[in-house]
Amino acid sequence: MASKQDYYETLGVSKTASEEDIKKAYRKLAMKYHPDRNPGNKESEERFKQINEAYAVLSDQEKRKQYDTFGMGGFQQKYSQEDIFRGFNMGDLFKDLGFGGGDVFSMIFGKQAGRQSGRQRAQSWDFGDYITRERQPERDLDLNYELEIPFMDAIRGGEKRITFTTHTGTEEVNVKIPKGISSGKKLRLSGKGNKDMRSGRTGDLYITIKVGEHPFFKRVGSDLYVTKEIKVTEALLGTVVEVPSIEGPKRVTIPPGIKSHGKVRLKGLGVPDTNKGINGDQYVEVIIDIPKRLTDRQKTLLEELKREGI
Repeated sequence: MASKQDYYETLGVSKTASEEDIKKAYRKLAMKYHPDRNPGNKESEERFKQINEAYAVLSDQEKRKQYDTFGMGGFQQKYSQEDIFRGFNMGDLFKDLGFGGGDVFSMIFGKQAGRQSGRQRAQSWDFGDYITRERQPERDLDLNYELEIPFMDAIRGGEKRITFTTHTGTEEVNVKIPKGISSGKKLRLSGKGNKDMRSGRTGDLYITIKVGEHPFFKRVGSDLYVTKEIKVTEALLGTVVEVPSIEGPKRVTIPPGIKSHGKVRLKGLGVPDTNKGINGDQYVEVIIDIPKRLTDRQKTLLEELKREGI
């Protein structure tokens, strides 16, 4: 799972830093904290991992855009640790710095990965290639299943029973749905894949979550958004409205003078964030209803208000 670090702070650059500035900052820190320069130093090892994770995200235009748009919470909903390092080629970078790639791969992804990759010296140090090529024999035993769940089940969590087919027949299993899960997240059921009858090795079942739409809630990361239409006079004078929430209807005070598309925050009424141990927020987006037709009386009153400077 991705860490809770701020990637820009980790590399010591601003959010407007150019690609070249980010690369320079990364190279400088990688030289300083590389394991070869800090043998046996656990603190430097952890720092080195954080630096590589930050650079893997910020050096990729799409990942950086997602991170800037949704923040760490929303980003982690879409990208696993595997996703972050997919396509991140460390070999060329560390070769430029005068270091080998194998030990670094082992440092970041674990000793087992390093031992496996050592058997394929010709392979580029690309995390995506490692997953798709190096582990292909094991992946042949894995099964994939798409599970669509209702919007509110994704927020509240729960349990679903699914039926799937392996080489040996049809199986049923209960799947626990974590609170706050989002579309694209994968759940792994160990040992529920196909079985290699010769080696006895068993693959895993990977369940990809697809969250259904909701009639009025819109989710962005751990936050929820609803829209509420109010009249012009209510926008000018303020009002109290009732809006839906995951806890039931809530009365919300709309302050006087609010503009169309202005937002009112309901703290803690969003989606549970399992990484932070707290809920996101809910936002009520106000839409001001401008009438297309006016009565003669309404026109007269508005003319009076116009003369008063409103």
